[in-house]
Amino acid sequence: MAINVTKNHTKKILRSPTIFIWSGLNRQGKKIQGKQAADSMITLKAQLRKQGITPIQIKRKPKALFNLGGNKKILPADIAVITRQIATLLEAGIPLVQTLNILNSGHHSHPMRQLLSNIEVMLSSGVPLSDCLRNYPAYFDELYCSLVASGEQSGALSTIYKRIAVYKEKSELLKSKIKKAMLYPMAVLIIASMVISILLLFVVPVFESIFASFDAELPAFTLFFLALSRFMQTYWAISFAVILAVVLLFKRAHQNSQQFRDKVDQLIIRFTIIGPVLEKAAIARYARTLSTTFAAGVPLTDALTSAAGASGNAVFRQAILAIRSEVSAGMPMNLAMRNCRIFPDLVVQMVAIGEESGAVDDMLSKVAYIYEQQVDEAVDGLTTLLEPIIMTVLGIVIGGLIIAMYLPIFEISKII
Repeated sequence: MAINVTKNHTKKILRSPTIFIWSGLNRQGKKIQGKQAADSMITLKAQLRKQGITPIQIKRKPKALFNLGGNKKILPADIAVITRQIATLLEAGIPLVQTLNILNSGHHSHPMRQLLSNIEVMLSSGVPLSDCLRNYPAYFDELYCSLVASGEQSGALSTIYKRIAVYKEKSELLKSKIKKAMLYPMAVLIIASMVISILLLFVVPVFESIFASFDAELPAFTLFFLALSRFMQTYWAISFAVILAVVLLFKRAHQNSQQFRDKVDQLIIRFTIIGPVLEKAAIARYARTLSTTFAAGVPLTDALTSAAGASGNAVFRQAILAIRSEVSAGMPMNLAMRNCRIFPDLVVQMVAIGEESGAVDDMLSKVAYIYEQQVDEAVDGLTTLLEPIIMTVLGIVIGGLIIAMYLPIFEISKII
């Protein structure tokens, strides 16, 4: 069933209900207690009276003074795991509230238990699950919430949750592969820089004191490294501060400026080595997102908006938004994709076949699988390619430094 979440509805539920702890008397005069979400105490009292409960005491749920284990953040990978667990329990026929209660009581992470508890309380108060999730946009994006709303409206929440679980797992796996491709060379280069800095700061000065006793003219190669060592000894603190400042400024600009992130994306995707991997990853995300939303019955324009946000690269995001505009004007999606000239012919042809056969979601799922496999192979190939290149560069730099230090000693020994 197609759904369309309006902006007004989204704004209305942005404010999360307060969770109260209450005690009261039921119709039989027995004292009972519980937790419930409401906008205010007055609203909660009215809700309890409708249930035949006379409230005695109502108070806000207190926050933990010492949040032991609470410093650990909820990561996207944790959301993927909990989504799979919800899908499994729902498929087994366990009611949604009981599902959340089971996961809440058995989870090791305090922040996740708190999140599940809050959602369970709101759900028990009659708030739809999709609206509960929208109160936590840091963990559940609009695509996730829209798919859940689709499942609630169609009465197939367990089926939708299985699709969401597959989508989240594939997304996290793809993300980990991209991180692996980018972090490995960075880690090696950082360690190499530390080793070279230690040699220049502590080893080269020892050779310089030895050369001073020779009273002989040193080779230009050796003089270069001695000058570099003296510079490092004099300005190491300033150099470190400058590098740290550049890294922090880059990180802050990347977090706060969409324009800066777009420029970085445009530059990175042009790199000969990492660019093709990022392109394949963006195509895989695009196809996986569209496949999931199509299968859930989300309108094509909304699905393309979600796919643009999930692509992970500014170049593809702008291209997908352009496709959305052309599709909204009545153009078939495969022609709009061909016009943007960023998708390979294979992808365009498979989408065209899907549109002709009425199985776009199946075709896109196959495209996603193909490109996820290609990303996996490209990452392995990239690691295999970079290892000898990095080792060669490090060997030249460190070997050159060692030769520069021993070259004067060899020359003097020849004279002697």
